Amino acid sequence: MLLLGALDEALSGASLTVYGVLFLAVCVLTALWVRGGDVLTAPVVLPIAFAVGLLPVADGGGGTAGRLMGLFTALATQAGWLYGGTLVAGVIVIVRRVRLVRRRRKGDRTG
Repeated sequence: MLLLGALDEALSGASLTVYGVLFLAVCVLTALWVRGGDVLTAPVVLPIAFAVGLLPVADGGGGTAGRLMGLFTALATQAGWLYGGTLVAGVIVIVRRVRLVRRRRKGDRTG
């Protein structure tokens, strides 16, 4: 997300909408690609990645305090993207986890 945030800032002038759409795509890909044993950690890691990726995109001026204020403002105004992406990832990983558990139970019965 940090790389995507920097890319967003370079190509589209720090568009928070572009960043939000990229975050949704990363959420889906993360939920689909994470290993079976780690499937429940994806929804926990994604909000952290969202915040880190906002660093280059967030509007901030005047040193550390200005940068933090810009980051907090961006987190507050872009919470919909954050919640939406985390929700999408959560639904995908729950479905994956249920399928994994069913496969294991089915294997125990036939074995």
